[in-house]
Amino acid sequence: MYRAGQEEIDEIAKVIHSKMWFRSGDPAAGHLQEVVRFEQEWAETIGTKYALLMSGGGTAALVCGLAGLGIGPGDEVIVPAYTWMATATAVLAVGAIPVLAEVDETMALDPADFERKIGPAVKAVIPVHMLGRPANLKAILRIARKHGVKVLEDSCQMVGGAYKGRRTGSWGDAGAFSFNYFKIISSGGEGGVLVTNDRSIFETAFVFHDSGSAFRPQAGSLSIPIFVAQQYRADEVMGAIARVQRTRLDGILADLRRIRKTVETEMTGFRKVRIAPNNDPEGDCGVCVAFRFRNEADARAFKNSPGVEGYVGIDHGKHVYTQWTPLREKRIMHRKDMNPFYFRKNRGLRADYSEDVCPRTLDFLRRTVFVMLHPDWTEDQVGKKIHALRSAAAAI
Repeated sequence: MYRAGQEEIDEIAKVIHSKMWFRSGDPAAGHLQEVVRFEQEWAETIGTKYALLMSGGGTAALVCGLAGLGIGPGDEVIVPAYTWMATATAVLAVGAIPVLAEVDETMALDPADFERKIGPAVKAVIPVHMLGRPANLKAILRIARKHGVKVLEDSCQMVGGAYKGRRTGSWGDAGAFSFNYFKIISSGGEGGVLVTNDRSIFETAFVFHDSGSAFRPQAGSLSIPIFVAQQYRADEVMGAIARVQRTRLDGILADLRRIRKTVETEMTGFRKVRIAPNNDPEGDCGVCVAFRFRNEADARAFKNSPGVEGYVGIDHGKHVYTQWTPLREKRIMHRKDMNPFYFRKNRGLRADYSEDVCPRTLDFLRRTVFVMLHPDWTEDQVGKKIHALRSAAAAI
């Protein structure tokens, strides 16, 4: 989260004074409908028919999205080897098995490896837009449609970004966003949003996210039988914060993109340093600049130079599949008979998370340095950063 101020405080105060903090309530009695209004506004922002705000962050949105797609035991879901672990564990949360695929030099899911990994049990794919950088959605969607595979976009690190002129999250069958504290905008400490144009996906996700959905005003409009699932329901304070944060989004993105373009323009022409390829530089959120090197030694020399303050991708362990210890050791849930890896329907499905399963991903991560940007940097701060980066590049 980059920006917050008095506006968020004022909206929270309105909810507190209303004394109606629960998501559902009667507007005639003074309920402010913050969550409902945010969902309408977010759907319009992304360009989808439906949006569902929930607690539990992007993880909850992914889980509910997979439930909406009907994914469960007996199914495989392809996920990239470079992402937050929750992309894979969300698959396990609905009883299915994640299958790892390589990223390409853009650091997003490699369409070619995605197609190679498609087998008879693959029912969905989750392309991830890491660090505000879009995946190759046209290629991924073409392959997915060819093979009858559903697409759930993980746009948790690309809130508001675009691909070929359309916001990410709106391309696939559904899209998931994270609104936790570390993302571009927030709904408080945690929060997630699922978007879709498919009424069936939305209804299933709505029921899945609220164990008390049978007692909500929307229950009468649902076409599916109501079942009992999880509890990810948002509250009115979350909705109030998210509504204000949404109004800040385009300004944040404009400033981030301006700074990224300035930095990238000034960093051309170096023999041993190049900007990593991007599937859509214009749609990129601008949260970072990704530098690519011939080898890990050059990457580390650049990263260690004064003022660079970046990191080598392989060092950011929580986003590297080799560091997903609970998943690799198949320690899922608190009882073995609730662990999807032991489900009868999952016997014979692919569950290889060894270090050599995605070697190209690890190679790219060892040779890529990410330098994070901030939308509130002054012109002087941007200039100093560029000077540090150019000095580091020249010294290699």
